[in-house]
Amino acid sequence: MKIDPPLEQAVFVKRYKRFFADIELSDGSPLTIHCANTGSMQHCLNPGTPCWFSRSSNPKRKLPGTLEIVTTVSGLLAGVNTSRANHLVAEAIASGVITELQGYSTMSSEVRYGEEKSRIDLLLEKDSEQCFVEVKNVTLEAGKGLARFPDAVTTRGTKHLRELMRVVAGGQRAVLLYCVQMTGIDRVAVAKGVDPVYAATLSEAIAAGVQVLAYGCKLTAEDIAINRKVALGWCVY
Repeated sequence: MKIDPPLEQAVFVKRYKRFFADIELSDGSPLTIHCANTGSMQHCLNPGTPCWFSRSSNPKRKLPGTLEIVTTVSGLLAGVNTSRANHLVAEAIASGVITELQGYSTMSSEVRYGEEKSRIDLLLEKDSEQCFVEVKNVTLEAGKGLARFPDAVTTRGTKHLRELMRVVAGGQRAVLLYCVQMTGIDRVAVAKGVDPVYAATLSEAIAAGVQVLAYGCKLTAEDIAINRKVALGWCVY
């Protein structure tokens, strides 16, 4: 995903009221921007470290920009704008980077489905075959190349797992894809200590036939893109 104009660098100050972030520009002036992330952002809130943000050209917006990349407590970069994850995955499927999701003729987004009134992030189709892809953005660093999901209790994520299990029961393919918007990560595991209900439901989903994939990203001011497969370390919490 080419970023045009490139992201601007600043210094992260704080996040508050969930959707607000204060940063300091290169000239020392303060700026309040939007934080498009509903999670805890654990290990991503590191005051005094470099961050990057995008500016909006929409004059009707209350906040002039969006927090995009932060520096974690151990110095990794993390993409915290969760609204980018679906686009990154769709782009990686279209370009052939995600090899497991090739061979479909159409791709749709935000399609209504399921018994619990959900929307699937991406629906891949070819003739009568359907593949339901649920995307989750991962930014919880756990050290030694490991990242975890979720970073907060996610009843919505658990609901999505139930929906994916029903898709498999109905004879179609269901995929949970972890989009790891982080540098320096080579493994992903479930954060059982953060949300044991989600962890237990994930185990049920895997046993039921839901396929789990994880892919990592490169993050620069000019380009954010999925560029590598990441291992699944389910035995590590």
